Amino acid sequence: MADHYDVLIVGAGHGGAQAAIALRQGKFAGLIGVIGDEPELPYERPPLSKEYLAGDKSFDRILIRQPAFWEERDVAMLLGRTVVTVDPAAHTVTTDDGATIGYGSLVWAAGGHARKLACEGRDLAGVHTVRNRVDADRMIAEMPKVTNAVVVGGGFIGLEAAAVLSKFGKRVVLLEALDRVMARVAGPDLSHFFEAEHRAHGVDVRTGVSVDRLLGEGKVSGVHLADGTTVPADMVVVGIGIVPTVEALLAAGAVGGNGVYVDAQCRTSLPDIYAVGDCALHANGFAGGAELRLESVQNATDQANVAAKAILGEDVAYTATPWFWSNQYDLKLQTVGLSIGYDQAVLRGDPAARSFSMIHLKAGRVIALDCINATRDYVQGRKLVEAGATVDPARLADTTVPLKDLL
Repeated sequence: MADHYDVLIVGAGHGGAQAAIALRQGKFAGLIGVIGDEPELPYERPPLSKEYLAGDKSFDRILIRQPAFWEERDVAMLLGRTVVTVDPAAHTVTTDDGATIGYGSLVWAAGGHARKLACEGRDLAGVHTVRNRVDADRMIAEMPKVTNAVVVGGGFIGLEAAAVLSKFGKRVVLLEALDRVMARVAGPDLSHFFEAEHRAHGVDVRTGVSVDRLLGEGKVSGVHLADGTTVPADMVVVGIGIVPTVEALLAAGAVGGNGVYVDAQCRTSLPDIYAVGDCALHANGFAGGAELRLESVQNATDQANVAAKAILGEDVAYTATPWFWSNQYDLKLQTVGLSIGYDQAVLRGDPAARSFSMIHLKAGRVIALDCINATRDYVQGRKLVEAGATVDPARLADTTVPLKDLL
């Protein structure tokens, strides 16, 4: 480990890995170091609640790059370390093992940590989040002894975990505090479609419920709800979002709050410090300029590319089109755009056929598509979103007319 790097990257996830890759692709010849709080080389996170948890992919298959890649490009991997303080004046960071490391430019790609329940019993054995390999491995190890599983949270992580647990024959209860699943990312029709799908696979989906406390002596045995009922549980999976890992930057004086604020070049308010990915609060053109964080591989990767190019001195700005995906059972949901503030939703196709799209409009313009087993709509609809196209809703709903003909 050197004591100074020309570019020091904090975070060995998608954003951190891509920042290093993009710098070398841009012919950056300086020293690059990547600090990661896990002992693992950078790996893909989405499969943790899908293919990896289900046993369909080995860990080696979800590595972002094989070990030789980093060695050949002279990227130093400083793994199993956490940055605890940043000194922007001295251009140094301090890690949890007491080391002080200098930098020319700092790229903060630390992401976030899983939000924990606030109630009694949250630290019992058998209570899990799905944020890293260790989390998933613990669940996999316990799986053979589990009969009753409770999933808290009806977002992508919770629904994906419920689908895997159901596949393994567990009795699954999914608890969502809001009145429908995926309420923060999807409209009511899509929420109800996925609720019905999970129930058809035996998952007991309960909405509008809240957890009072977790029960058990040392290990979880049940979930006590606010309405007084108790749900038996050998395993509890908590998927209620993340807390952005920005404490060290905020303590150093960076502007932020729920994340750290960055400009169009992914620069923070601190000199020579950039932030990318889940922790980066930015003004997004697809949200009408509203400031938000996007928790997606796309955002982490594209912001990392922007930060790398800015470090290389290129004139660049973050304008990438947001996209997301989720696999549940045999359903592939692909989303493009942001449906924030939509005022009209158009159904294209037949949900009963398990292949359809929900197209979201705002003031007559297409702003987002949610496509279920409808990749063609997703690919062609992306251009409508990027153009902010104004299209007759009746034509959007007509499946005999390809979306590419409506631009």
